[in-house]
Amino acid sequence: MRSLLAPLMVTLALAVLCCCEKDPKDPSGPSDAASITIKKEVANAFVKRRKRSTVYERYYESFKSPMEQMHERCESYPPCDYLSDQIGFYMAYNHFFRRY
Repeated sequence: MRSLLAPLMVTLALAVLCCCEKDPKDPSGPSDAASITIKKEVANAFVKRRKRSTVYERYYESFKSPMEQMHERCESYPPCDYLSDQIGFYMAYNHFFRRY
């Protein structure tokens, strides 16, 4: 068994060397950056995001929820913004902009 193992290893090593040898005329060798060209559509295909198609998603993108409007109102008023960090947004908003 060992007598067959040594010639087999040598044969496999020679096969690897023959297969891995590079051909100087092979076009798959190293190339400079100027030789690489890709069409603009192909290059940007993975960058483009899908456009939203439903009416509801477009509606929610263009209009803010009442809670988001309340957050912006509180953030634009510095005392409310500071107090919201201390006691929480809802209590700070009610303290400054309580509805009667």
